[in-house]
Amino acid sequence: MSNRITLRRAAEEDQRAINRLIREGGINPLGTHWSRFVVALDENGTPVGCGQVKAHRDGSRELASLAVSRTWRRRGVAGGIVGRLKQIHGQPLWLTCIDRLVPFYERQAFERITNPRQMPTYFRRASRLFNLYLLLTRGKGELAVMVWDGRKDEKFDQSGVYEIS
Repeated sequence: MSNRITLRRAAEEDQRAINRLIREGGINPLGTHWSRFVVALDENGTPVGCGQVKAHRDGSRELASLAVSRTWRRRGVAGGIVGRLKQIHGQPLWLTCIDRLVPFYERQAFERITNPRQMPTYFRRASRLFNLYLLLTRGKGELAVMVWDGRKDEKFDQSGVYEIS
């Protein structure tokens, strides 16, 4: 299996593949319109990963729905998608994730925000509701809110063709 992928903005014909990747990743399928997505394609043009940025009423933008096909996980695809979305949308980008995923997003230059006063309204509410749900259901972990504000310098290949290891 080659390690070469191409990253591009999704097209309408990618919607089925996006839905498949979202289902495979166990991600909430609400709000997954192809027009907000970037897709990662293998050398055969098959979508192997996707991610989107969603705008919220409070003006914040959320990196969301990051999903990679099982056979392509732990090979840099997710990092490539995150990098392309950051390049397209600029900062700040916010996200929520289960706390065990914080180290991955820290490697992508996101910073965890723990003070609710520093969060946009959408993320402050989401954090409170989800953590209350976990408390009531005795769930494990907690929801982390993170932001990329562009302060950490990084370089990203502009071509969209990306060799992963």
